[in-house]
Amino acid sequence: MKFKVPGMMCMHCVKNITETLTAMDGVSDVAVDLETKTVCLTADASLKSAVISAIEDLGFDVEE
Repeated sequence: MKFKVPGMMCMHCVKNITETLTAMDGVSDVAVDLETKTVCLTADASLKSAVISAIEDLGFDVEE
């Protein structure tokens, strides 16, 4: 899965998103790129809405 997270501004944002997604059951290989403002991860498609909700709960907008 790949998402655009335009509100990321610093490494603190990257750390929060990475830690949150890594802690989710069924999510692996989380890669957050501040320069391109993207989040890439490996997860079952059924977790898509949960992943989006987790990022939004941190205060970020998510674009698919």
